[in-house]
This record gives sequence, structure tokens and C-alpha cells, in this order.
Amino acid sequence: MVNAPGGAAPVISAWTAVSPLGLRGSDFAAALRSGRTAGRPLDPEEWSVPFREASLVPDFHIRQILGRKGTRSMDRATGLAVTAIRHLLTGEREFAEAERLPGVDEETGLALGTSTGSAQSIMDFTRDSLVGEKPFYVDPARFPNTVMNCAAGQSAIWHGLRGPNTTIAGGRATGLLALRYAMRLQRAGRARAVLCGAVEEFSSARAWLEWHARADGDGADSAAVLGEGAAVWLLEPDASAREHGRKGLAEVLGLEFGCAPDATAARTVLAEAIGRLLHGTGVTAGELSAVADSGAPGAEGEAERAALADALDGKEPQRITAADTIGDTCAAAAAFQIAAVLAMAERKEISPGATALVTTVDRDGVVGAALLRIR
Repeated sequence: MVNAPGGAAPVISAWTAVSPLGLRGSDFAAALRSGRTAGRPLDPEEWSVPFREASLVPDFHIRQILGRKGTRSMDRATGLAVTAIRHLLTGEREFAEAERLPGVDEETGLALGTSTGSAQSIMDFTRDSLVGEKPFYVDPARFPNTVMNCAAGQSAIWHGLRGPNTTIAGGRATGLLALRYAMRLQRAGRARAVLCGAVEEFSSARAWLEWHARADGDGADSAAVLGEGAAVWLLEPDASAREHGRKGLAEVLGLEFGCAPDATAARTVLAEAIGRLLHGTGVTAGELSAVADSGAPGAEGEAERAALADALDGKEPQRITAADTIGDTCAAAAAFQIAAVLAMAERKEISPGATALVTTVDRDGVVGAALLRIR
């Protein structure tokens, strides 16, 4: 369990998202409120995938957005991460790289979540080594894309971040795991401010991996729509936020995790994790104003909903979900859940002082919960 000592809870003071709803956090917030879905039919001539539709970031062309320098070999996951962090550091202003977010310097840390990095880059590079005239006839500039920490490393290089740089992978729970790691960096005195979040790309490789991983085998029509994007936020001490003119959007009161051998056990494990979290933070189920669940498809989603019903003892706080709108973003799912809470907090749709619970269940067994207090 990770709980903040009384009066010392770190705050999230800025956030943004590059999502199927638009390139900026303001697009995400506006469209999330409207309830419109981002799923669109896929052109079979462009995408060789087993799915008929997906939720793609619109008009996302790396070289148009980031420029030609340094982007020739950049893959989609890295481009999404670099773009999201740029928007966070510049307040979503166009061509304002010089006007950096106050208090974010080269000592700032970065904890970025991903799945395997870019599955497409890994498969493409491996294929080139197999079908080329010789195994070593590959493009060396693309090799960095095959390692899991490419997006985090490139983001730090692009934005001059020389603090601790960490890549976290944990399935649908990745965003919460990255948040926990960021809090540990701060408590250990390794970083005062930490940029934190997660990224996921849509690609043919990911689509086929997802297709074969589905346990039901019923085909694409019954599967959740896959989405992509990146959601990031700034985690810093409350005093630091005030010093630089920022009002914290939410305090991170605590996080809890568990591991379940299957979806059936996940119900009990998650309910117990939520119970420990509420007990450790002194918040009762009746005091929760909102719950942001993962919206996971299949048995995992059923287990999550059942766990919430068990842990909250019949209470029904306001439900917040991003998955219904932007699709299954896998490694970025929990990060988008947090972004959805922050978007509602900015719009005063969750009252100051209210608490919001964020939960997640991954098919590999990891379950997690985080508790945020709106400022």
C-alpha cells in the first residue's frame, strides 16, 4: 500500500491527453462530456487487421506535428508520448516550446507506462532480420524503437529531462503503477517533480496480438474497440505547485494493488484492495463522489464491477469511464481514467474536497485502486 502521510499528499497540478478525441487535453475533456464515441471504420486497404473499427488519434502525423528533425525513424508510440509531454510542458500552446511550464527543469523525473513498447517496431525489425539478404541488413536507426523504454528515453531527450527516467509495464494497471513509482521517487528524494502517465499505440501488430490473446475466440465483432493515445500529468508537492502559481487539481491519497490468478478471483482481490485503501485513508464508501473504472471488456470488466459493488456496499457514486468513449487503450487505460477525473475536476463537475476512486483489472492478474481528493 502507498499512502501519503497527513498533510504531505502530492498533488497533480497539470495534465493533458493525446487521444482519439483530439490532440489536446481540452479536446478530450470536451468530447468526454458530450459522450460521443471515437470508434471509426478502418480502411482495409490501409490496415491489415482482424478488426473492422478502431479509435485512432485523428490527424496524427509525426513529422507534421514534431517536425522533420529527429523523427525519420520515430515510431507511433514514441511520437504520441513526445507530443503529449510537449503539450503538457507548453500549456497546449502552439509553437511555445520556449515557454516551459514553470518549475519543470532538467531535474524533473519521468515515469512513463507502456505495454511492450511498440509491438509493431519489434515485429518489423525482427522480420527485416529474417527476410533481408543478410541478417544484419537492417536499418540501425530503427533498433532503439525495439526496446521497451524507447518512448520514455526519447521523451526525456526531446524535452531535456535529466531526472530519473523509468518505464513501467503492467497491462491495464500500468497508469496506476507508474503513479506509484512516481510517488516513491519523490519520497526517496530522487525527484521533486515527476511527469507521469502512459502511452499505447494502435498498429497491425498490436491488433493481431490482441486478437489471438482473446480467450473467447468469438472474433472481432464481439471484441472491444481498440484505442490509442497518451495521457500524462505533473505530480509535485503542494508547496511547489503554489510556488509556481498552480492550484493542485487533485491530491493522491493512496494506492493499493493485488494479484489474482483469474477473473473469478479478481473480484475478491480487488474488493479487498479497495477496502484496504479506504481504511488506510480514512475515507468511507459513502464519502466517495465518483468512481472511474477501467471499462475492461469480458470477464475482467464483470469482476471489476462486482468488486466495486462488494466493496462499496451498495453505494453508487457517479461513474466515470473513458473506455466507453475512446476504446480499450490497454497500457494507457488507467492513465486515461485519471485524466477523465482531472478533466471533470477542472470543470467543477466533481466538487472540491470530494474523493474519486480509480480502479483497474488486467487479464494477467494485476488489480489496482487509487484514491484522489479533488482540490
